[in-house]
Amino acid sequence: MKAMKLFTLTAIAFILGAGLSAGSGFAPSADTEGMTKGTTGLNVQLDQPQEQRYGEDSVMCVRNWSLYAEYYRQRNFNMAWEPWKYMYEECPLATRNIYLHGANMIKYFYQNETDPDKREAWVDTLMMVYDQRMEMFGNEGFVKGRKAADLYQMRPDNIEELNELTERSIELEGVEAGADVLLINFQAAIRLVEAGMMDPGEIIRRYDRGIDIIEYNLEHNPEDARFYNPAKTNIEAMFEPYATCESLVQVFGPRFEDDPHNVELLERITEMLDRSGCTGEELFYMATRNLHEQQPGAESAFLMGRLENNLDNHQVAIDYFEEAVQLYQEDDPIAHSDRIFRSYWLMAEISYRQLNRMSQARNYARQAHEASPTDGRPLILIGEMYAASANLCGDDEFTRKTVYWVAVDKFIEARNVASEPAVAERAMQLISTYRHYFPDRELIFFHGFSEGDPYRVECWINRSTTIRAR
Repeated sequence: MKAMKLFTLTAIAFILGAGLSAGSGFAPSADTEGMTKGTTGLNVQLDQPQEQRYGEDSVMCVRNWSLYAEYYRQRNFNMAWEPWKYMYEECPLATRNIYLHGANMIKYFYQNETDPDKREAWVDTLMMVYDQRMEMFGNEGFVKGRKAADLYQMRPDNIEELNELTERSIELEGVEAGADVLLINFQAAIRLVEAGMMDPGEIIRRYDRGIDIIEYNLEHNPEDARFYNPAKTNIEAMFEPYATCESLVQVFGPRFEDDPHNVELLERITEMLDRSGCTGEELFYMATRNLHEQQPGAESAFLMGRLENNLDNHQVAIDYFEEAVQLYQEDDPIAHSDRIFRSYWLMAEISYRQLNRMSQARNYARQAHEASPTDGRPLILIGEMYAASANLCGDDEFTRKTVYWVAVDKFIEARNVASEPAVAERAMQLISTYRHYFPDRELIFFHGFSEGDPYRVECWINRSTTIRAR
């Protein structure tokens, strides 16, 4: 079994909302349904023909209706029970309140019953009430969702029945499916997969469907966010162990091929693959590329830069990073300072290590340092480039060694500004290493200089420094 197991009743109760109270477990509502979506209830005065509403003995129906309704209003459920039973059996079409009130009373009796056998009998009774409600008043999708929510609390191990009920409810309700129904449905799939009774790909299919419905409701029904947000959080947490790269590609690959320019699909693919650490998949690259073409943005440009660099398309990667920087700066340079730094830093690394363009790499490193003055890494990179240019920028032993002066200058500067201890320590190590490459006093004197004199290192470096002996 995976780490995510059954939800606690408390967690489900939170999502169920109006149908429960913290103090007494199941709590009866008045004339409204205990729903998950924040709706206001049902119109209980139905337009049934009178002979259907009141059964064969209209006088008895009206009498028992009055009795049970009054006792129910007083929360005297023991006295309400018998007249309610008469209504349920003899006047089943009188009002939908028969089923709303009956469910509330049964849940109350269940909660307060101590005999295990009687508790199970109450569960069976409640399920029977839901079935008759569907037979009398229809609305199968919604009612099966409520039936599943109550069954989950009373018999959480009835996974196959819960799966069947919630699947049918979601099939009929579509985007109106309740948050708790989606949650129970997804957990049922996980438990059936773990039991070897369902194909693992069903987990991804249900995740995709459930998140789509949740996102729809968060956008179109923001008043119900208190139900859908926790459902989304729990579904995402349960899904994480099953989101393998292979399974994601298997599910989303065909969908991408069928509709490669669907922005919503592209966002879903890139989000899920990125979250699951599957950025090396070809599908991730193609989806990200198409998403950037359809909706160019700083984040997608930055991501395309990384992807192209991984494919050894280094100049293309730099072009994307340049685009990302421009878009970040146009949006909010302060808010995106970290991404701006990261873009310049990567451009500097690529220019130096992959393209061997020293001057270009130094320019990018300087811009990275401007974006994050307390990050010493760009200065270390410049120093490393200086040190690597010793043979390039010197034509004899002395001039080659002078390059290490400007390299150590940069390492010292990095040490002085670095806020991260690890970066400062790295700078100290490089200072200690490259000081040993300084020219000795004899070599300095032979070339007509003295320690402490100013000196300018030419070549592409073109920097002034101070003469030092090792």
